[in-house]
Amino acid sequence: MDKTTKSSSSSDRNNERGQWNRKIEYFLSLIGYMVGLGNLWRFPYICMRNGGGAFLIPFLFFLVFCGLPLFFLETAIGQFSGKGLLHVWDVCPLFKGVGYGMAIPLFVINIYYNMIIAWTLYYIGNSFLSPLPWTVCDNDWNSLHCVKNSGSLNNHSQLLSKMSNQTTLNETSSWITAQEDFWQQNVLQMSSGVGELGQINWRILIALFGAWMIVGLCIIKGVKSVGKVVYVTALLPYVILTIILIRGLTLDGSVDGVIMYLRPDFSHLLKLQVWIEAALQVFYSLGPGWGPIISMASFNRFDNNILRDSIMLTFIGEGTSIYSGLVIFTVLGFMAAKLSLPIGQIVKSGPGLGFIAYPEALANLPGKNVWSCLFFVMLLTVGLDSQFAVCESIVVVFTDSFKSLRRRRVLFTIAFCVFSFLLGIIFCTQGGIYIFQLVDWYVAAFSLPIFGFIECIIFGWIYGAERFSHDVYLMIGRKVPAFFRICIGFITPIILLGLIVSSFIAYRPPTYGSYTYPEFAVAFGTIISVIPILPIFVFAFIAVKNAEGQSLKEKIKASLKPSTTWMPVCQEYQEEYLDAEDSNHSVLDNLKLNLIGSKQ
Repeated sequence: MDKTTKSSSSSDRNNERGQWNRKIEYFLSLIGYMVGLGNLWRFPYICMRNGGGAFLIPFLFFLVFCGLPLFFLETAIGQFSGKGLLHVWDVCPLFKGVGYGMAIPLFVINIYYNMIIAWTLYYIGNSFLSPLPWTVCDNDWNSLHCVKNSGSLNNHSQLLSKMSNQTTLNETSSWITAQEDFWQQNVLQMSSGVGELGQINWRILIALFGAWMIVGLCIIKGVKSVGKVVYVTALLPYVILTIILIRGLTLDGSVDGVIMYLRPDFSHLLKLQVWIEAALQVFYSLGPGWGPIISMASFNRFDNNILRDSIMLTFIGEGTSIYSGLVIFTVLGFMAAKLSLPIGQIVKSGPGLGFIAYPEALANLPGKNVWSCLFFVMLLTVGLDSQFAVCESIVVVFTDSFKSLRRRRVLFTIAFCVFSFLLGIIFCTQGGIYIFQLVDWYVAAFSLPIFGFIECIIFGWIYGAERFSHDVYLMIGRKVPAFFRICIGFITPIILLGLIVSSFIAYRPPTYGSYTYPEFAVAFGTIISVIPILPIFVFAFIAVKNAEGQSLKEKIKASLKPSTTWMPVCQEYQEEYLDAEDSNHSVLDNLKLNLIGSKQ
């Protein structure tokens, strides 16, 4: 039977579930998922801080030997089974809890990530005001210690340091730029700490409602509607980035910014922390272990070339991190030159770069309202793409578990977005930023590398690399290359194990600026970090309890075998596949096959 017939068979099977209309829609959706806000405001900072161009060596090492194999593995199992992140673990019932573990942090992120989109919408609205409200200090909400920009702040601090008339360190450090003042006093309206929620900021609440309106409308028909929206949201950021880069390169000091960003300092490669940060950046920006990669791939045609896609998507996604760094540092270099400040004193990481440092830099350009609006529209589209993937993956968890919801997809999506909006209201309070930072700090602190490690063990050893390779052969007509087999079976799990250990060793309590969280908040955060791991043990116990066999050993052995629902989504292959499964190999047989296959 030719591939066209087989593809149509899988299409029939997925008709209720949905399927990408075109290959490009899947491609753009995954690019949008991978190219998130962390690519724009975290990678450039840690690259500069950890040796500039030299940082690319550990970054590319972990990308090739950890990120790429995991990405390929998740796309393969999603496309082969046509199942979402929850039910794909029918391949090994003992570890079915991994799917539930993935769903927990994904749902939490779905709630608080949309706050960033709400903040971005608020900044877009304010970009049409003149003067830009974050460039002046004469607004009603400005603090008494507001200065217009970092240059004024630096000059003022130098002046105070030369004065001897009772100037204290606290007095010197209490001054704040207009950009940071706008962020703290207008956008966040910050309280004194996590124990003081205060009032709801109604402007941000409206922005959050608008964010959920946009997300809900875009995912309301699943991949059918998402696939159309990503033509804009996935491509527009590259257009805007390129426009800002071209403009930035014409500015004085821009080249110095690029040199600061990429100038290699190979001495940093001798520091273990640099390698740990490179591994973390790859793992958290590429997105394996969360679940959306599996869910997005489950809507593919059965014969889609996942090997080619995985390689291309991995390097496009992480290449965007490097490219965005060039864009960021051209403008920051100009700002540093204009204000006579070292770049290291300007650059920030996380929301501090997106909502404080870069708006200040753009405010120094002619036509600053236009450039600010363009920048925040870019942040909006980048954030929306990631949010689409997260929300769609959560919705798929429910529609796969309760198939009757597929006929009520529109109503369920609306209810889901309303429920998520209500849960997110707490982040709109004056103490919301402290809760946001606490949840972001802990929600995936330890679980993701653990999930990735378990994936490698399942498909490298329990299910077996040889059987997994055969599954890939059914889809693309070739077996898994030796490089991926060796990585999935050996190299990648070793890297992930090291990442798990280093995460525990390097753990430190959360902070927000100079604010230190109280013990009860740290305890609450620790509980958040542990909850996603608990389903692994709970469902392992249930699987063993319900498995066939008399002794515990027989039950464990049975729970390691794929369930009867694990099969290719292509109907033409299912009968022969199930016949082959009647003579399942044991785990020991899979171990032998894996060792033999890795040598070939």
